[in-house]
Amino acid sequence: MTSGWVFLVTLASTVGGSVLGAVLRWCLPPRHFSAENKEVIRLGVGLLATLSAVAISLMIASAKSSYDIQDTHFRQFSADVILTDQLLAQYGPEAVGIRQLMRQAVPAALDRIWTEKAIGAPQAHAFTASSAAGQIYDAIEALSPASDAQRLLKPRIEQASGDIARARLLMFADVDTPIQPPFLLVLIFWLTVIFTSFSLFVEPGPMIAVALLVFAVSVASALFLVADLSRPFAGLMQISNQHLRDALGPLN
Repeated sequence: MTSGWVFLVTLASTVGGSVLGAVLRWCLPPRHFSAENKEVIRLGVGLLATLSAVAISLMIASAKSSYDIQDTHFRQFSADVILTDQLLAQYGPEAVGIRQLMRQAVPAALDRIWTEKAIGAPQAHAFTASSAAGQIYDAIEALSPASDAQRLLKPRIEQASGDIARARLLMFADVDTPIQPPFLLVLIFWLTVIFTSFSLFVEPGPMIAVALLVFAVSVASALFLVADLSRPFAGLMQISNQHLRDALGPLN
């Protein structure tokens, strides 16, 4: 479920719970609103509020952990790409063709990573290197050092290019952890019950309606942020790859 749907479903459920509480207050006989009944409902709602707070905290921790892991992998990927390009620049004019291939392959690789990761589940071909990446690795292997400096640089270039492939594979191997629908539905049910209790024992009025609407939007926004954070390669808070695109500028 996307973050937008999470927001809409949560908002509709909590607002609906508030309306349901107002309807029940109007329909139920006065004897149901005794002090004892109010106390039991208050204690039950307090328990649900505590459980909801714990559940949301766990969701935030899980989403943040998944986001940070993928962000670390991408930062390593970016560093390896830039390091490889710098080492190739030090190697000399013989590596210009490889650097040009990298400027073609890296944007395509970023588009592929973001597209496939946004789907949610890794595809079977996601772990297979593209043809452009294969050309780069073959070209690096084919370099023939003509000086001591180039002989020292070639193993470092090979290691850095291997680290690029490793970082890319780690981004696919570490699967994102989106919010599980059963967990989310139970949490939304708890929130709906809580909002139903809010309007059950108070006289309806403009101030109460506005306050409950603000509370509903706030809760829905919190779950929206959690759902968006759990998808590092999609949504408003997705990992940005623009700095890597800008780092590999055109060759002079």
